[in-house]
Amino acid sequence: MKDRSFDEQLNPARERFPRGACDCHFHIFEDVSTFPLAATAAYEPALATEKQYKALCQAYGIDRAVLVHPSVYGADHTSYERILSHNADWLRGVAVVTDTTTEEQLEQWHHLGTRGTRLNMLTPGALEAASTVIEKIKPLGWHVQLFVPLAQEPHLLTQVADQGVAVVVDHFGHGQPNELVASPGHANLLSLMRDGRAWVKISAPYRLSQSAPAYPEVQKLVDAYMNANPKQVVWGTDWPHPHFEGPMPNDGDLVNCLFDWIPDASLRREVLVENPTRLYWS
Repeated sequence: MKDRSFDEQLNPARERFPRGACDCHFHIFEDVSTFPLAATAAYEPALATEKQYKALCQAYGIDRAVLVHPSVYGADHTSYERILSHNADWLRGVAVVTDTTTEEQLEQWHHLGTRGTRLNMLTPGALEAASTVIEKIKPLGWHVQLFVPLAQEPHLLTQVADQGVAVVVDHFGHGQPNELVASPGHANLLSLMRDGRAWVKISAPYRLSQSAPAYPEVQKLVDAYMNANPKQVVWGTDWPHPHFEGPMPNDGDLVNCLFDWIPDASLRREVLVENPTRLYWS
């Protein structure tokens, strides 16, 4: 399935982000003739280049960012490695480690700025596979970023965190806000955040709500995270918003959402600057 392109119009935001602000979740999709997709790719992404992403960063005051290796490339990190090597001064990365990833690859990725691995916890045997991956990355001090619908898998976070790694939950925990707030999985996440063992990315609200452009339903989730521990919250664009069937968001509107969710400037600075520094640059 051919993916739709992102909205290239950069709507103005109400103000610029503070110096050092970090987008903690974005992807790059290059020409498939140069960087072919994996045979297992669920979709064919639209072109989304490094140049286009840098224009977004310049527009809103994003000084640092975290590149997340997308699933469509499978185990081939050639594009990921190229982008990190050319942008070492302002990028960090999250790779996809498997049981076949070698120690040499891990060392190379760490040198390039990788600080975590992303795991899809919906595949059969995911927890058992995660245990193998965790043992590989623990010596490097990396975190585990989880794709997990918290309401459906309430115990996975604790099971992973109990293996001695920091856990990062992406995209609010993947679920409808009302369902998430009432779920044991959400309660477990808040508990782990209070203990400093888990983080959450407030990113891609359009995957949880159809109420564009403000997505007010997610406010209750943001409030719960900030009340639990504001030092464990980071923000991301999920640019270029891949494999999404709803109305395509505009990135200026997504930036403005953060000002709505966290009106206090000192707390926004914590989420945008200080927390990413501890998670990705320490």
